[in-house]
Amino acid sequence: MKVFHCDHCENLVFFENVSCMRCNHRLAFLPDLDVVGSLEPSGEHEWRCPAPAAAGHAYRLCLNYTRENVCNWALAPDDPASLCRSCRLTRSIPDLSRPGHKEAWYRLEVAKRRLLYTLLALSLPVPSLTDDANHGLAFDFLADPDDRNAPRVLTGHNAGVITINIAEVDDAERERRKKELGEPYRTLLGHFRHEIGHYYWSRLVPGRRTRPFRKRFGDERENYAEALARHYREGAPVDWQQQFVSAYASAHPWEDWAETWAHYIHMTDTLETATECGLALRPSRADEPSLRPGTPHPIHAPFDRLIDGWFSVTYVMNNLNRGLGLPDPYPFVLAPPAIEKLRFVHDAIAGSARARAGAF
Repeated sequence: MKVFHCDHCENLVFFENVSCMRCNHRLAFLPDLDVVGSLEPSGEHEWRCPAPAAAGHAYRLCLNYTRENVCNWALAPDDPASLCRSCRLTRSIPDLSRPGHKEAWYRLEVAKRRLLYTLLALSLPVPSLTDDANHGLAFDFLADPDDRNAPRVLTGHNAGVITINIAEVDDAERERRKKELGEPYRTLLGHFRHEIGHYYWSRLVPGRRTRPFRKRFGDERENYAEALARHYREGAPVDWQQQFVSAYASAHPWEDWAETWAHYIHMTDTLETATECGLALRPSRADEPSLRPGTPHPIHAPFDRLIDGWFSVTYVMNNLNRGLGLPDPYPFVLAPPAIEKLRFVHDAIAGSARARAGAF
C-alpha cells in the first residue's frame, strides 16, 4: 500500500479515510490516479481534486459513499454506473435491517477494496461477472439463517463467485474458529486473498502452466471433496512445514495454491508499505537481515530480492511485537519447497502482467 497525503494540508491520510483529520477536506480514492485525493465541489454531484496530476479531471462519488457510507471511491462523471469499480463486484449484501449487518458490510467492503487495490497494482484482470459471464468476478456477503438446523453459509469460491460468511467479521467468532481449526493466522482480509486465489488458478494455471504446477503443488485432479474430508478427519501430515506455507495447504493442490497465493499477496502488500514508508534495515554483519529503501513494487523486482526483503520485514515485525509482549504477527516458517511455490505464483502473475501489457 502506498503512503498518501492530503492535497490541501499534506497531512498523512490512510487508504480508508473519507476526510482529512487536519483540514476536514473530503477525501476519496481516485482509481485513475491510484491515489487518495482531497476533493472540492465543482458542480452538482461533481468534484475536483487540486493535485496537479488530477488537473482537469472531474469525479463523482460512488453511491455507496454518498448514500450508505461504506465506500470511499470515486468514478468518472460520465461513467454510466452509479457504483465504483469495487462496489460493482458485490452481488449480494446482508440484510441491513438486522443489528450489526451494516457494520459487517462496511468491514467486508474495506477488505475487498484493499484486495482490489493490490490486484490492480499487480496488473491482474478483475472483470465483473456482470460484464463477463465466463470469466468475471462477484462477491456474495451472506449471513447464516436464523434456523440453526438450516445449512450454514460456507465461505468459498465457485466459478468466479466468492462467498464470505459475515460471521468472519466478528473478531471473537473468528478467534474461536482460529483456535478450533488450529490456525495460527486467520484474518478477514486473508479470506479474501485466499478465495481470490482459487479464481486466479483458473485464469493463470490451466494450459502451459499445468505441468509445472503439478510438479510443485501436486495433481489437482485428486478428488477434492475426499481430500478435504480426509484433512478434517486426520489433520495435516506431521511434517507439513517441510512442504507447505500452512497446514491447510496440505489438504489438496488447489488449497496449496490458494494458501500460497494469499501468502504472496500478504508479502507484496506489506513490502510495498514498508518501502513506501522508507523502512530500511542496515545490518552491521553480513548474516543479518537487510532491506533497501526505494524498492519498486514487487512485481517489478526479481523474486529472490522479494523474498530476501520479506524475511527482513518479518524479522522486524516479530521482534517489535515481542518487545510489546504480543504474539508474533508472522507465525510462519517457509521451507525451500514452499518458497519455490511462492516463486511459481510470482512468475505466473508477472507472466500475466506481461501478456496484458502486450495486448494494448
